Amino acid sequence: MTERTPDRPGHTPDRSPAAPDRTDAAGRPVTADPHDAAGPDTVGVRHGMFGVRGSGDTSGFGGLVRPTVLPGSTPPPYGDDDDKVVRALTAALQRRGGASFAEAVERVVVHCGQLTLHVVREHLPAVALALRDDPDLRFEMSLGASGVHYPGATGRELHVVYPLQSITHNRRVMLETWAPDADPHVPTLTRVYPTTDWHERETYDFFGVIFDGHPSLTRIEMPDDWEGHPQRKDYPLGGIAVQYKGATIPPPDQRRAYS
Repeated sequence: MTERTPDRPGHTPDRSPAAPDRTDAAGRPVTADPHDAAGPDTVGVRHGMFGVRGSGDTSGFGGLVRPTVLPGSTPPPYGDDDDKVVRALTAALQRRGGASFAEAVERVVVHCGQLTLHVVREHLPAVALALRDDPDLRFEMSLGASGVHYPGATGRELHVVYPLQSITHNRRVMLETWAPDADPHVPTLTRVYPTTDWHERETYDFFGVIFDGHPSLTRIEMPDDWEGHPQRKDYPLGGIAVQYKGATIPPPDQRRAYS
């Protein structure tokens, strides 16, 4: 497998389920711990410079084939501050008596020096509340909410990322959660961080993520009667022809291809 040719012609890659990492005394598979290392996660393959399907690629890179890869889980230790955050959050969730850290956090990723906790969406508010209120954590500020669309990640197509900042301890952590296209619901964090109100509205507007419990989940950028969510990967380029003196620039999906 190479960057340009994910599968060799005539070659059928082995896609059988991987063997479980561990088994118990009875030989039954044990669910992987979120602290365990996992390889990179391929969530799709991009074709052409912009990954556009069904129209001409105007970039001149129409033959480019490149997998979209996300970093896998990071094994501990994560680093001094990151270890402190994980330990404190584990203890805080245990004291609260709800879901444990292993139940709420699917994986821990440290990539380019940034700690990211991949949180199961049902447990997102509880994790955020613990991060905000525990004295050893004190992530008092949410810096926003961003959406991402991975159409090739079946069952996990829509992701939402919340960067949190601790002014007390001068630390930052990212919370990432996900939802399938068929059920694009994520609990709102406006009750924990009220300023996420507008950021969640923008994520709904552009990606179609429905934030359950949001006080006013309406469009914030696009007109109220706009059809679709324009930052999704499956949204057509479209566009309006722009007329200049002596020339007209057509919409992107009507331009000629150079490949």
